[in-house]
Amino acid sequence: MTTVTILLDPTAESSPDRRERLSRPKDLYGLTVGLLDISKARGDVFLDEIDKQLTERGLKIRRYQKPTFARVAPIELKQEISIQCDLVIEALAD
Repeated sequence: MTTVTILLDPTAESSPDRRERLSRPKDLYGLTVGLLDISKARGDVFLDEIDKQLTERGLKIRRYQKPTFARVAPIELKQEISIQCDLVIEALAD
């Protein structure tokens, strides 16, 4: 017997955009790494450790924080990150 699974999209998109994955950089040196705290509990603890380790390796780090984890990041914040950073690490924690 075949089981049918129906997946529901929780977003309001009627036809989601398809995007190709960006290639990963071969090396982080010379790049600016953004650290985005989505404002969940203890996400900052994770990012503090990532910040420490990357800074010790001589990388340039920029820190950002969403106002709340319950909503997507404001457009202004996303634009700022895209202008100032080459890549982003996002913290999810509880």
